[in-house]
Amino acid sequence: MGGRGRGSRSRTQRKHFRDGRENVWKRPKSDSASSDPNSNNNSENKTHWQPFATQNPAFDEYYKEQGIVTAEEWDTFVEVLRTPLPAAFRINSSSQFCEDIKSQLENDFMNSLKAETTDGGEVEAIRPLPWYPSNLAWHSNFSRMQLRKNQTLERFHEFLKLENEIGNITRQEAVSMVPPLFLDVRPDHFVFDMCAAPGSKTFQLLEIIYQSTKSGSLPDGMVMANDLDVQRCNLLIHQTKRMCTANLIVTNNEAQHFPGCRADKNGSKASEMEIEPQISQLLFDRVLCDVPCSGDGTLRKAPDMWRKWNPGMGNGLHSLQIQIAMRGLSLLKVGGRMVYSTCSMNPVEDEAVVAEILRKCGGSVELVDVSSELPQLVRRPGVRKWKVRDKDLWLASHKDVSKFQRYHILPSMFPSGKSYVAPANKDLEHENGENAISEDGIQPTEDASTEDLMEEVSDLPLERCMRIVPHDQNSGAFFIAVLQKLSPLPAAIQEKPSKKRNLFKKNPELQGKLLDQVTEDNSGLEPDSRDVAVEKIYEAATEADLIVDEPDEADMEPDPSNISNQDSEETKALVNGETDSGKAVGKRKLQLQGKWKGVDPVLFFKDESIINSIKMFYGIDESFPFDGHLISRNSDKNHVKRIYYVSKSVKDVLGLNFRVGQQLKIASIGLKMFERQTSREGTSTPCSFRISSEGLPVILPHITNQILYASSVDFKHLLQYKAIKFADFVDAEFGEKASKLMMGCCVIVMRDSKTMSDPTKVDASTIAISCWKGRSNLNVMVTAIDCQELLERLSVRMEAEKGSSVQENKFNVDELQLNGASKVEESENTQLVADA
Repeated sequence: MGGRGRGSRSRTQRKHFRDGRENVWKRPKSDSASSDPNSNNNSENKTHWQPFATQNPAFDEYYKEQGIVTAEEWDTFVEVLRTPLPAAFRINSSSQFCEDIKSQLENDFMNSLKAETTDGGEVEAIRPLPWYPSNLAWHSNFSRMQLRKNQTLERFHEFLKLENEIGNITRQEAVSMVPPLFLDVRPDHFVFDMCAAPGSKTFQLLEIIYQSTKSGSLPDGMVMANDLDVQRCNLLIHQTKRMCTANLIVTNNEAQHFPGCRADKNGSKASEMEIEPQISQLLFDRVLCDVPCSGDGTLRKAPDMWRKWNPGMGNGLHSLQIQIAMRGLSLLKVGGRMVYSTCSMNPVEDEAVVAEILRKCGGSVELVDVSSELPQLVRRPGVRKWKVRDKDLWLASHKDVSKFQRYHILPSMFPSGKSYVAPANKDLEHENGENAISEDGIQPTEDASTEDLMEEVSDLPLERCMRIVPHDQNSGAFFIAVLQKLSPLPAAIQEKPSKKRNLFKKNPELQGKLLDQVTEDNSGLEPDSRDVAVEKIYEAATEADLIVDEPDEADMEPDPSNISNQDSEETKALVNGETDSGKAVGKRKLQLQGKWKGVDPVLFFKDESIINSIKMFYGIDESFPFDGHLISRNSDKNHVKRIYYVSKSVKDVLGLNFRVGQQLKIASIGLKMFERQTSREGTSTPCSFRISSEGLPVILPHITNQILYASSVDFKHLLQYKAIKFADFVDAEFGEKASKLMMGCCVIVMRDSKTMSDPTKVDASTIAISCWKGRSNLNVMVTAIDCQELLERLSVRMEAEKGSSVQENKFNVDELQLNGASKVEESENTQLVADA
């Protein structure tokens, strides 16, 4: 945990705050009774559930003062915030059924759901989001609760659940889809998602780089998705596995200290490890910096936030947000674009962070005006003035901050970013108590009227930022800023950290005060909601303000030349997939667990005997690159269960990571391509590795053996019955061909229902599954949910084809009738002319 590897000193972790956290979605039945002193045990007075209170005076006061919305629209703004968030989802543009799903939504569900009552008074039950390209994102006016409880919506709800599970759609809040669109990602880009869990934006980025990729090939770019928390990292892996991609690396490092993997110039270790990486440093074309935040933009889907919200949440995360953003810019290529975003409406987390970034970077980074992009997206410009709230005190500039507040109220929180140093005796003036400072160092609230404060106005073009507010288009709230790196960052940013970094180590009482203010329990939100980011407040409370300045980049990236020979030998052994059973037990244990404790090692798979048996058995042609693209997560090559495939871009990054001593803590990498068949029948076959369903689309165009083409009827029967004897197939010739295959894994491709011939080449419309050829039958090696989804897709497609053929026949009949009628009419006219 924490991404610091072995031997790191102990520090406060989020797990230390987990004790005693209640699940607010399952409120105890006794809550309401215990809160009412006049309640009794009569059943008529018992209440099992009460809706969450959707009021917070501190929230109202704070945002009224900040001027995020005008006074005239305040009531509308709050009214919408108190209503449930409508569901939204996005169609996976790289799915082979993308057009089928879009057609089903447009022609089936849009009509069948018209009669249903919707939230928000909108006419259409579901509609495409007008600002999202190609009608791939959809807005449903039903809340999640309605979808779950309303029986008439059951078919639509089951459709959403099934397609989401498969990966054909992704259920995601509408405003959460916006940041990736402003990144302007292309298929050859290296993209970094710094705080990625639970993975909906990562999935969206992968879709974009796959958009123009031909079937059976891989894009030149890749996505690196990172998250600090191990459990959230597992959620990220689960989410992105639905994409079935070889162009993704999931890491578990601290975002603000993410390693740059700068390789040793002499390249000696590369030759030792037989790796020839094409890159010498980890830099990205695009960076998505969606930082941990207080999450008040998600009040509609997390109503428990109302009672938990306080201004200190945003103040406590401000420094961490700056550190993560600055690290993202340092990893960005010159000319690259970074999007900074939060699901918070708070200017301290939004404009204040962007302003501080621009001040630190000087002219090397530009805030991009994207007002002309996505014109149908309703957004508001960023603000240039705001105030800071600390407990009951309003602060307009750093000059208003007392001596004892300055450990957590920083100059960067204010519009100008200017610090103020008070005279040494100023806080001790007026012994009679006039303008006196209270014991905790905060001025009395009666002196803090906002009218008396001199407001600061930023001189930076912060209006180029954008803020999405809920009542503009019935959504959640979000903040987005687009930054472009024009030149290398100033050298001053790389200066070593000051002594302020150790401030709280010397004074733990100040740390306690900050934690009391920031770490109010914010648990209980939906586990699949990345954007509610309060799950990260616990880690952020310690990271945000305990580290005031950024560490030196050299501290983040250890010099590869200083890595010990012992580490080099371990790395070499891991790369080659070898272990020495004669070594000491302790050393062998270390190698088995890899560089990072508790994480499976990542190593190139180089067992030529297994690789050659796979090539020969499936007849894989030489055009498919194997060398250096196969990965395993087990250093004992005799017990490798799964072999993963990685793209060239991921291969290069992995080679660089080995070269620099495995600075990246890799949690997941590559696409599961082959899996060992451990059954008795499987071990007796010429090849004990079967092709996984995830990897089949990539390798299918290169398979020449163990492949058969089935009619649509037999293909559907396989999906329905899972196992069919050779003699029981409708097409007897197909059954005979299947019986002559070698025992083991095989691939069954569905013939085109129109031509009924074997396809000459594989394209995006090709449908294929992995099967196991046994002694007397074919067994489908696809999960039950995949079979169900394929059957439904085929049924919908066949109905559409029948409909089009019926329509075509009707058109032909009408045309014949029309032609016949015209001929009769023509002959009648001829007869009339003759008679005349």
